[in-house]
Amino acid sequence: MIETQITPTQGSLRQTIASYVNLMKPHVTVLLLGVTVASMAIAGRGLPWKWETLRLVLGTLIGGAMAAGSANCINCYIDRDIDQIMGRTQKRSIPSKKVQPTQALIFGVLLGALSFVILYGLVNLLSAILAFSAILFYVFVYTLGLKRTSTQNIVIGGAAGAVPVLVGWAAMTNNLSLAAIWLFAIIFYWTPPHFWALSLLIKKDYEKAGVPMLPVVMGDEETRKQILLYTLLLVTVSIVLFAMHAMGYIYLVGALILGGIMLYMAVRLWQEKTKDWAKTLFWFSNCYLAAIFAVMVIDRVLHF
Repeated sequence: MIETQITPTQGSLRQTIASYVNLMKPHVTVLLLGVTVASMAIAGRGLPWKWETLRLVLGTLIGGAMAAGSANCINCYIDRDIDQIMGRTQKRSIPSKKVQPTQALIFGVLLGALSFVILYGLVNLLSAILAFSAILFYVFVYTLGLKRTSTQNIVIGGAAGAVPVLVGWAAMTNNLSLAAIWLFAIIFYWTPPHFWALSLLIKKDYEKAGVPMLPVVMGDEETRKQILLYTLLLVTVSIVLFAMHAMGYIYLVGALILGGIMLYMAVRLWQEKTKDWAKTLFWFSNCYLAAIFAVMVIDRVLHF
């Protein structure tokens, strides 16, 4: 049996790469890239099998990943003080001193610039502008403007996380239609119940860091109520795509089932007031977003 030995230099290089990748928050970026591809498939009325389209998808994903990574890196730089306080974020690259703050900022800015160049060069100008605007919105409106000052931080700031579907749509069509705006609206209304469920679980962290998340300022009861209200809005918004004939019956059935499950969990959280239901809702909300966009793609592919 031959054993592969890793030299100290190789190990150090891997650790450095891993630390910089960690700044990009890959677990968040993967979900954003998933909805981007789904949006491209929906806009193109089917899966992108042709080589030219696959190259377009690849360029969009690389540029999109860099844009999301840029916003997250700069966010980590700005929030390095509170990341040291919160248990959930103490192991990030800057608080754990694996990456120096200035290096993280430079890395984030370079990623943002490269994302614009790649999207403009390989995709189109509209997708590049949309992705770059999402970076600016996330950094200046959410991170610097709202996160530490308003309980509406997640509601308004969530718009940045909804832009990838617009990028995907623009990459495929070089324009934005009303259907694309409704895809944006689904993610926009999905964000508050998703993050407020998490904030119920780590409320003490936000209190220590002085971040005015809804449960810290308004209390758990109001947070559970708002989760239920936004879940109702989410389900309603999701049905509009069928009502406007942008989606068919496969989507309608899928949206009703997925929305019904999420609404049931929101009702149980509101009634029983337990962290178990907050954890369940948070977990399912990730599945909901991935599943509803998968159903959209299936609906478009089958044209039913």
